[in-house]
Amino acid sequence: MVLSMERRRGKVAVVTGASAGIGAKIIEMMVKNGMIVIGIARRSELVEKHAEKLANQPGKLHAMKVDMTDDGAIVKAFEEIERKFDPIHVLVNNAGIFPTGSLLNGTTEFWRKVIDTNVLALCTATREAIRIMKKNGVDGDIININSIAGHKVPLLPFLNIYPASKFAVTAICESLRQELVEEGSKIRVTSISPGAVGTEGFEVMKNDVEKMESIPSLDPEDVADSIEYVLSTPPHVQVYELTIKPVGEKF
Repeated sequence: MVLSMERRRGKVAVVTGASAGIGAKIIEMMVKNGMIVIGIARRSELVEKHAEKLANQPGKLHAMKVDMTDDGAIVKAFEEIERKFDPIHVLVNNAGIFPTGSLLNGTTEFWRKVIDTNVLALCTATREAIRIMKKNGVDGDIININSIAGHKVPLLPFLNIYPASKFAVTAICESLRQELVEEGSKIRVTSISPGAVGTEGFEVMKNDVEKMESIPSLDPEDVADSIEYVLSTPPHVQVYELTIKPVGEKF
Protein backbone atom coordinates (compact mmCIF):
# COMPACT_ATOMS: atom_id res chain seq x y z
CA MET A 1 0.00 0.00 0.00
CA VAL A 2 1.46 3.32 -1.09
CA LEU A 3 0.84 6.19 1.33
CA SER A 4 0.62 9.67 -0.17
CA MET A 5 -1.08 12.98 0.59
CA GLU A 6 -0.53 14.21 -2.96
CA ARG A 7 -4.15 13.69 -4.05
CA ARG A 8 -5.26 15.88 -1.14
CA ARG A 9 -3.50 19.02 -2.40
CA GLY A 10 -5.98 21.79 -3.18
CA LYS A 11 -8.91 19.84 -1.70
CA VAL A 12 -11.28 21.36 0.85
CA ALA A 13 -11.40 20.07 4.41
CA VAL A 14 -13.62 21.18 7.27
CA VAL A 15 -12.38 20.74 10.83
CA THR A 16 -14.61 21.47 13.82
CA GLY A 17 -13.17 22.43 17.19
CA ALA A 18 -10.19 23.89 15.36
CA SER A 19 -9.05 26.61 17.76
CA ALA A 20 -6.69 24.64 20.03
CA GLY A 21 -5.37 21.24 21.05
CA ILE A 22 -6.04 18.41 18.62
CA GLY A 23 -7.96 20.63 16.21
CA ALA A 24 -5.11 23.12 15.92
CA LYS A 25 -2.66 20.37 15.05
CA ILE A 26 -5.05 18.86 12.50
CA ILE A 27 -5.48 22.11 10.60
CA GLU A 28 -1.72 22.71 10.69
CA MET A 29 -1.05 19.25 9.23
CA MET A 30 -3.61 19.76 6.48
CA VAL A 31 -2.39 23.22 5.47
CA LYS A 32 1.20 21.98 5.35
CA ASN A 33 -0.02 19.28 2.96
CA GLY A 34 -1.55 21.87 0.63
CA MET A 35 -5.21 21.55 1.61
CA ILE A 36 -7.78 24.34 1.79
CA VAL A 37 -9.03 24.16 5.36
CA ILE A 38 -12.05 25.75 7.01
CA GLY A 39 -11.44 25.75 10.74
CA ILE A 40 -14.69 25.96 12.68
CA ALA A 41 -14.63 27.13 16.29
CA ARG A 42 -16.32 29.34 18.84
CA ARG A 43 -12.96 31.05 19.36
CA SER A 44 -12.47 31.78 15.69
CA GLU A 45 -9.91 34.48 16.54
CA LEU A 46 -7.52 31.70 17.57
CA VAL A 47 -8.01 30.01 14.21
CA GLU A 48 -7.23 33.33 12.53
CA LYS A 49 -3.96 33.49 14.47
CA HIS A 50 -3.11 29.99 13.25
CA ALA A 51 -3.87 31.15 9.70
CA GLU A 52 -1.35 33.97 10.05
CA LYS A 53 1.34 31.56 11.25
CA LEU A 54 0.62 29.19 8.36
CA ALA A 55 0.48 31.90 5.67
CA ASN A 56 3.63 30.64 3.92
CA GLN A 57 2.53 27.01 3.75
CA PRO A 58 1.23 25.35 0.53
CA GLY A 59 -2.39 25.31 1.68
CA LYS A 60 -4.74 27.92 3.11
CA LEU A 61 -6.65 28.19 6.39
CA HIS A 62 -9.95 30.05 6.75
CA ALA A 63 -11.59 30.68 10.13
CA MET A 64 -15.32 30.39 10.73
CA LYS A 65 -17.10 31.19 13.99
CA VAL A 66 -19.83 28.66 14.77
CA ASP A 67 -21.58 27.54 17.94
CA MET A 68 -21.64 23.77 17.51
CA THR A 69 -24.58 23.43 19.92
CA ASP A 70 -26.73 25.47 17.51
CA ASP A 71 -28.10 23.22 14.76
CA GLY A 72 -29.21 26.16 12.62
CA ALA A 73 -25.78 27.78 12.86
CA ILE A 74 -24.11 24.57 11.69
CA VAL A 75 -26.41 24.30 8.68
CA LYS A 76 -25.80 27.95 7.74
CA ALA A 77 -22.04 27.46 8.07
CA PHE A 78 -22.04 24.56 5.62
CA GLU A 79 -24.25 26.50 3.21
CA GLU A 80 -21.71 29.33 3.34
CA ILE A 81 -18.84 26.92 2.77
CA GLU A 82 -20.72 25.48 -0.20
CA ARG A 83 -21.12 28.95 -1.73
CA LYS A 84 -17.57 30.14 -1.17
CA PHE A 85 -15.39 27.08 -1.73
CA ASP A 86 -14.94 24.00 -3.87
CA PRO A 87 -16.78 20.86 -2.71
CA ILE A 88 -15.84 19.41 0.66
CA HIS A 89 -13.60 16.35 0.44
CA VAL A 90 -12.86 15.83 4.14
CA LEU A 91 -14.80 16.50 7.32
CA VAL A 92 -13.12 16.02 10.69
CA ASN A 93 -15.61 16.07 13.55
CA ASN A 94 -13.25 17.11 16.32
CA ALA A 95 -15.42 19.42 18.43
CA GLY A 96 -16.11 17.89 21.81
CA ILE A 97 -16.20 18.63 25.51
CA PHE A 98 -15.45 16.49 28.55
CA PRO A 99 -16.13 18.52 31.70
CA THR A 100 -15.79 16.67 34.98
CA GLY A 101 -18.89 16.10 37.04
CA SER A 102 -21.27 13.51 38.40
CA LEU A 103 -24.25 11.53 37.22
CA LEU A 104 -25.58 11.53 40.76
CA ASN A 105 -25.43 15.28 41.21
CA GLY A 106 -25.22 16.65 37.67
CA THR A 107 -27.80 18.85 35.98
CA THR A 108 -29.83 18.17 32.86
CA GLU A 109 -28.46 21.37 31.33
CA PHE A 110 -24.91 20.12 31.89
CA TRP A 111 -25.61 16.72 30.31
CA ARG A 112 -27.48 18.26 27.38
CA LYS A 113 -24.50 20.45 26.48
CA VAL A 114 -22.25 17.40 26.31
CA ILE A 115 -24.70 15.48 24.12
CA ASP A 116 -25.40 18.49 21.91
CA THR A 117 -21.68 19.06 21.31
CA ASN A 118 -20.34 15.51 21.18
CA VAL A 119 -23.22 13.76 19.42
CA LEU A 120 -25.81 15.96 17.75
CA ALA A 121 -23.33 18.48 16.32
CA LEU A 122 -21.35 15.60 14.84
CA CYS A 123 -24.50 14.22 13.21
CA THR A 124 -25.54 17.58 11.79
CA ALA A 125 -22.10 18.40 10.40
CA THR A 126 -21.81 14.92 8.90
CA ARG A 127 -25.22 15.17 7.24
CA GLU A 128 -24.38 18.54 5.69
CA ALA A 129 -20.91 17.51 4.53
CA ILE A 130 -22.19 14.31 2.90
CA ARG A 131 -24.99 16.26 1.23
CA ILE A 132 -22.35 18.45 -0.42
CA MET A 133 -20.15 15.46 -1.31
CA LYS A 134 -23.03 13.60 -2.96
CA LYS A 135 -24.19 16.69 -4.84
CA ASN A 136 -20.72 17.05 -6.37
CA GLY A 137 -19.87 13.39 -6.87
CA VAL A 138 -17.10 13.44 -4.26
CA ASP A 139 -15.97 10.20 -2.61
CA GLY A 140 -14.86 11.99 0.54
CA ASP A 141 -13.84 11.18 4.08
CA ILE A 142 -15.75 11.58 7.34
CA ILE A 143 -13.34 11.33 10.26
CA ASN A 144 -14.73 11.35 13.79
CA ILE A 145 -12.51 12.02 16.78
CA ASN A 146 -13.83 9.40 19.14
CA SER A 147 -12.16 8.13 22.34
CA ILE A 148 -11.15 4.92 24.05
CA ALA A 149 -14.03 5.89 26.36
CA GLY A 150 -16.30 5.18 23.39
CA HIS A 151 -15.41 1.49 23.60
CA LYS A 152 -14.81 0.86 27.30
CA VAL A 153 -15.70 3.04 30.26
CA PRO A 154 -12.47 4.00 32.07
CA LEU A 155 -12.43 3.68 35.85
CA LEU A 156 -12.73 7.45 36.18
CA PRO A 157 -16.23 8.12 37.58
CA PHE A 158 -15.93 11.91 37.21
CA LEU A 159 -16.31 11.52 33.43
CA ASN A 160 -20.09 11.23 34.02
CA ILE A 161 -21.96 11.32 30.68
CA TYR A 162 -18.82 11.67 28.51
CA PRO A 163 -18.33 7.91 27.86
CA ALA A 164 -22.01 7.62 26.89
CA SER A 165 -21.55 10.40 24.34
CA LYS A 166 -18.54 8.61 22.84
CA PHE A 167 -20.26 5.21 22.81
CA ALA A 168 -22.87 7.04 20.73
CA VAL A 169 -20.16 8.18 18.31
CA THR A 170 -19.00 4.55 17.94
CA ALA A 171 -22.54 3.46 17.07
CA ILE A 172 -23.06 6.42 14.73
CA CYS A 173 -19.89 5.55 12.81
CA GLU A 174 -21.12 2.03 12.17
CA SER A 175 -24.67 3.10 11.32
CA LEU A 176 -23.28 5.66 8.87
CA ARG A 177 -20.94 3.11 7.30
CA GLN A 178 -23.84 0.71 6.79
CA GLU A 179 -26.04 3.41 5.23
CA LEU A 180 -23.28 4.42 2.81
CA VAL A 181 -22.61 0.80 1.83
CA GLU A 182 -26.34 0.29 1.24
CA GLU A 183 -26.33 3.27 -1.13
CA GLY A 184 -23.24 2.06 -2.96
CA SER A 185 -21.33 5.16 -1.82
CA LYS A 186 -17.53 5.17 -1.64
CA ILE A 187 -17.43 7.86 1.04
CA ARG A 188 -15.15 6.56 3.78
CA VAL A 189 -15.88 6.66 7.52
CA THR A 190 -13.13 6.61 10.13
CA SER A 191 -13.23 6.63 13.91
CA ILE A 192 -10.06 7.81 15.64
CA SER A 193 -10.05 6.72 19.29
CA PRO A 194 -7.20 8.22 21.31
CA GLY A 195 -6.41 7.59 24.94
CA ALA A 196 -5.63 10.60 27.10
CA VAL A 197 -4.35 13.57 25.07
CA GLY A 198 -2.46 16.52 26.55
CA THR A 199 -4.93 19.24 25.60
CA GLU A 200 -6.12 22.28 27.58
CA GLY A 201 -9.01 20.26 28.97
CA PHE A 202 -6.74 17.41 30.06
CA GLU A 203 -4.43 19.81 31.90
CA VAL A 204 -7.40 21.37 33.71
CA MET A 205 -8.60 17.89 34.66
CA LYS A 206 -5.16 17.01 36.03
CA ASN A 207 -5.34 20.05 38.27
CA ASP A 208 -8.86 19.20 39.45
CA VAL A 209 -8.52 15.46 39.94
CA GLU A 210 -5.60 13.98 41.89
CA LYS A 211 -5.92 10.59 40.18
CA MET A 212 -5.17 12.18 36.79
CA GLU A 213 -1.66 13.31 37.75
CA SER A 214 -0.09 9.91 37.04
CA ILE A 215 -1.88 9.25 33.74
CA PRO A 216 0.41 9.37 30.67
CA SER A 217 -0.86 11.25 27.65
CA LEU A 218 -0.44 11.59 23.90
CA ASP A 219 0.47 14.85 22.23
CA PRO A 220 -2.24 16.49 20.06
CA GLU A 221 0.16 16.12 17.15
CA ASP A 222 -0.01 12.33 17.55
CA VAL A 223 -3.72 12.44 16.75
CA ALA A 224 -3.11 14.73 13.77
CA ASP A 225 -0.50 12.26 12.51
CA SER A 226 -3.06 9.46 12.69
CA ILE A 227 -5.41 11.49 10.50
CA GLU A 228 -2.59 12.15 8.04
CA TYR A 229 -2.12 8.39 7.83
CA VAL A 230 -5.83 7.81 7.17
CA LEU A 231 -5.90 10.47 4.45
CA SER A 232 -2.71 9.04 2.89
CA THR A 233 -4.23 5.63 2.20
CA PRO A 234 -5.51 4.76 -1.30
CA PRO A 235 -9.22 5.40 -2.06
CA HIS A 236 -10.10 1.70 -1.85
CA VAL A 237 -8.75 1.41 1.72
CA GLN A 238 -10.97 2.36 4.66
CA VAL A 239 -9.24 2.73 8.01
CA TYR A 240 -12.45 2.24 9.91
CA GLU A 241 -11.21 2.29 13.51
CA LEU A 242 -7.82 3.50 14.69
CA THR A 243 -7.02 3.34 18.41
CA ILE A 244 -3.92 5.07 19.74
CA LYS A 245 -2.76 5.09 23.35
CA PRO A 246 0.24 6.51 25.18
CA VAL A 247 2.70 3.88 26.40
CA GLY A 248 1.90 2.97 29.98
CA GLU A 249 -1.82 3.83 29.87
CA LYS A 250 -3.70 1.50 32.19
CA PHE A 251 -7.27 1.89 30.81
